[in-house]
Amino acid sequence: MRASQDWHPHAIRAAYASDDEVWRLTAVFCMQFVRGFDEQILEALDSRNPDIQYEAVVAAGNWEVDAAWPHVAALVTSMETEKPLLLAAIAAAASIRPQEAFVLLDDLADSDDEDIADAVHEALAMAEGHSVDDELDDDDDSPAR
Repeated sequence: MRASQDWHPHAIRAAYASDDEVWRLTAVFCMQFVRGFDEQILEALDSRNPDIQYEAVVAAGNWEVDAAWPHVAALVTSMETEKPLLLAAIAAAASIRPQEAFVLLDDLADSDDEDIADAVHEALAMAEGHSVDDELDDDDDSPAR
């Protein structure tokens, strides 16, 4: 899936439409590598299957799906979010809305859990990079990237 082919979107749609949970999970995993599945990613965020939800969060972050922000932010702030999903949501937050991620992630930066604190620091560094890139892109005198 990492080397996109013309047949991939069709295969992903077919797998996602399946009643088989494993095929749906495979499809959502693949959505992080193939553009054009924002609607399905948003739908998968509400899955009862935690593996599908995890892959949807990763895909939403990868494609910077802004409509996923409320869901991702809720995962970050909930005390009920399982750690693997929380780590994915932390990374996704920094990709989806870098400016807002600074405020959202601030409380977790000093977490006693080293994995969470490290994920926050990495996400904030990534968010800072997005902010710099956005400023460069907004500068009329800068060359297009």
